[in-house]
Amino acid sequence: MPTVYITAPPTAANSIAETIIDERLAACVNQIETTSTYRWEGAVHREEETVLLAKTTDERYPALRQRVLEIHPHEVPCIERFDESDVLESFAAWREDVTEGKN
Repeated sequence: MPTVYITAPPTAANSIAETIIDERLAACVNQIETTSTYRWEGAVHREEETVLLAKTTDERYPALRQRVLEIHPHEVPCIERFDESDVLESFAAWREDVTEGKN
């Protein structure tokens, strides 16, 4: 079961989170304010961003990834999948129930 790490401008973060929850692509999305420093088109940038940690399933990950690509305002959004090696079984069961529409 993956957790997906996504960064987004603060103005887009709520919309992205709500969309993937409404469409049952994730069971939960945590939002964390951060500052990112990165190089883009030869220049160093420093921007306020929001980290989105989306809890999903293996089955829903491809659709989540595609949907974020469709609605994200950046040309090259950060979307990284982290696969877990250990998770509380009751949490994994809840996440699966929510993304499958059972809860």
